Amino acid sequence: MFTSLLFFKKTGGVKVSKSVKKFGQLMIMSVLALSLFLAGCSKDQASGGDKGGKGGEGGKTEITFWHGSTGIGLEAMNALVKSFEESHPDIKVKMVYTEANEGADQKLLTSVTGGNPPDVATFDRFKVGSWAAQGALTDLTDMAAADGISQDRYYQYAWDEASYDGKLFAIPYSTDSRLLYYNKDHFKEVGLDPENPPKTIEELEIAAEKLTIKEGNRFKRIGFIPWYSQGWLYSWGWSFGGEFYNESTGEVTANDPKVVEALQWMVDFGKKYNVEDISGFESSAGSDALDPFISGQLSMKIDGNWTVTGIKKFKPDLNFGVTPIPTPTGTDFTTWSGGHSFIIPKGAKNTEAAWEFLKYFGGPEGAKAYYSKLEGDFSVQPAVNEELGRQNDPILKEFVDILPNSHHRPVISEGQLLWNELATATENATRGNGTPQENLDKATEAVNKALKK
Repeated sequence: MFTSLLFFKKTGGVKVSKSVKKFGQLMIMSVLALSLFLAGCSKDQASGGDKGGKGGEGGKTEITFWHGSTGIGLEAMNALVKSFEESHPDIKVKMVYTEANEGADQKLLTSVTGGNPPDVATFDRFKVGSWAAQGALTDLTDMAAADGISQDRYYQYAWDEASYDGKLFAIPYSTDSRLLYYNKDHFKEVGLDPENPPKTIEELEIAAEKLTIKEGNRFKRIGFIPWYSQGWLYSWGWSFGGEFYNESTGEVTANDPKVVEALQWMVDFGKKYNVEDISGFESSAGSDALDPFISGQLSMKIDGNWTVTGIKKFKPDLNFGVTPIPTPTGTDFTTWSGGHSFIIPKGAKNTEAAWEFLKYFGGPEGAKAYYSKLEGDFSVQPAVNEELGRQNDPILKEFVDILPNSHHRPVISEGQLLWNELATATENATRGNGTPQENLDKATEAVNKALKK
């Protein structure tokens, strides 16, 4: 199995397995039960319950905040909470750690179903559409409008991903982007210009071949693996000019001819270098200091801006560059972005105080308090990135500069199913189990069928 197809780092995707699909089914069943539960609640409960219970010390309103931050991320979240409490002395934030995994999703859903959810929670924007469609999130549209919070403060894709069916259900805060990393010393070694990285798919193929060193069926060094790290079909499908969703019809278009073309290219690449040999290389790849790009075993890869921090930590002298993901034409460069948001779960007891917290983080003051602790991360507010000097670093500048041209995953009730189906289609096709067209037709049919239920 391809290691890189099984895990989705940093952006909220989860392990693609039968257990995930089973979990998704259970989640939907649970949320259907939630709908019945909420229908029996009073109007006041359904809209947020007690709006200002004085449960904190000194008569303060206490809001419960579930998060999954650790390490430096926790330091940043603590800085945000401290800054908020200083500017809102009548509100106390009780932070509760919930590990960011499938279990945390189930725990949150159970709390909503049971009528005792936290007031605020961090939430992957990728899941907003699915949960909003089932009635598990508080509609923030009117509160945002009343306080002048609108799309023009954020990157368009982040606002869109936090919305569903024309309504706002989350306040976005983090974002990322994906580019092609390349080892400049390797380029020099094989006669490639390190200041002129590949722009077209053809140039990428030529560079990969020159950079690859293979002894028998073993790679001493491999130039490139299309599906490694963040080389998901989303990355390549959009770079080839394809689309995964038709907004006007409300249908998934995973079998768009350009997406099929992208997957066919990935399949052909695998055949050229022997997909089994590539798989052997991947299975032995490590992480952190043993990441094959950091250790010099991989010359190029598609990855996100968070990897810059890892390189600085584990190999600060690595001579590397980043450039937009190559396209067939060498023009129309794009990327895609994930990220997190703050939500108020349906049934939260202190909606008004919770909204004050979301509103604060959704503004420049809260965002600066948080991101001043995270030098390699980006806010969804362009003005904040500019004020914090994210574009002063020549590497980070490349990631920030492409954000206005970024895509987001379709905001649909079956977003997780689409993710799973695309990963399965990629793995099957690259393994020779069906053609790209057959696999993507199957994926499209499966998701559209689920959307109609």
